[in-house]
Amino acid sequence: MTSTPLPQLKPITLADISNQADRAIAMMAQIRSAMLAPTARKVAPLYSLSQLAGMVGVEKGSISHRLTKGDLPAGKLNASGSRREFTLAESREWIREYRRDRLRPEGCEAVTISIGNFKGGVSKTTTAVTLAQGLSLLGYKVLVVDTDPQGSLTTLFGILPDTEVEEHDTILPLCLGKETSIRYAIRPTYWDGIDLVAAAPLLFGAEFALPARQTQEPGFEFWRVLDLGIDDVRADYDVVIIDTPPALSYTTINAFVASDGIIMPLPPNALDFASASQFWNLFSDLAGELLTRRGMDKQFDFIHILLARVDSADAASTVIRQWIGQTYAEKVLPVEIPKTAVTGVASAEFGTVYDVSRYDGSARTFKRARDAYDSFVGHIEGSIRAVWARQAGVLNGSTPVPQTKETRR
Repeated sequence: MTSTPLPQLKPITLADISNQADRAIAMMAQIRSAMLAPTARKVAPLYSLSQLAGMVGVEKGSISHRLTKGDLPAGKLNASGSRREFTLAESREWIREYRRDRLRPEGCEAVTISIGNFKGGVSKTTTAVTLAQGLSLLGYKVLVVDTDPQGSLTTLFGILPDTEVEEHDTILPLCLGKETSIRYAIRPTYWDGIDLVAAAPLLFGAEFALPARQTQEPGFEFWRVLDLGIDDVRADYDVVIIDTPPALSYTTINAFVASDGIIMPLPPNALDFASASQFWNLFSDLAGELLTRRGMDKQFDFIHILLARVDSADAASTVIRQWIGQTYAEKVLPVEIPKTAVTGVASAEFGTVYDVSRYDGSARTFKRARDAYDSFVGHIEGSIRAVWARQAGVLNGSTPVPQTKETRR
């Protein structure tokens, strides 16, 4: 038996790695220019009269009739004059008008939601972005906070973390103690109704800054930094969505403590199920160490498990879905996000199903994916409105106070 000759290994220096990083950044710039040409910036889709009627929840004729009143944006005819189109901003004006009774009640504050999981590749960032987009299409104003140094969420908003994000665009100054409110880092995005606090690799510095401050500053509590930083803007938004790193890091703990609810995307496979179990076990231990032993408490209004990347052809996933159901019980949302070509195409173009204005593949496949996300967003809206109902009850004194700013922290 002939032996395979061993490969000749060439030492890889730090300079080689630096050159590789430069090539990767340059390639990302080329890809984005190609995907987002000619402006190299993402643009929100336009909506037809029929699509607007669907989002508003009325018949197309009702929209046409309301147009005669002239009190809402009339959109514009397309280049060929064959149909009327509405921008996202115009569409959101219509949506907010028709959904007035479902918007945030006066006196209530933003509901903060963290998207978390122990590992990458589980659609965590996609879940955060689609939830933000879906809620904006229901008329809500959303702030998205990217706390993952990889900056995947930032990239999905058409911003390159490596070259277009500085320290003051991130939560790092908050973690360093240079700022006390997150307001300094908020920027608008291409998607009307969504503002962003970006992330970049430099955010890894937070993992050193927070424990350093914990040892050096008497009375400092590293887990409250993001919660306190968001307080200043809670009245400006309906929902704050925090995308966390794929680890139980200092920033992830900050995100959870700042949140009213947690959503964990969980694909039905054995490794992800095992990883999720470890995640909750570690978080429970940390919460006990940080809060319970100090006589403090933390309550969440909801924790949802979202079955994501579900492959209907995978027989093993049926068994694992049963494990998930038995483990998380009522926390499992009654909706599954399918693994389809639509989501693959959208992510390859730095987008989501909500960015797709025209899908060249199967209309049935696209509808299946879009309907799943719409259903997911609808369930989360229900949880958000339940939190507002609790807040409103506290404000008018009709319900006991289950959670104050102090117990939330």
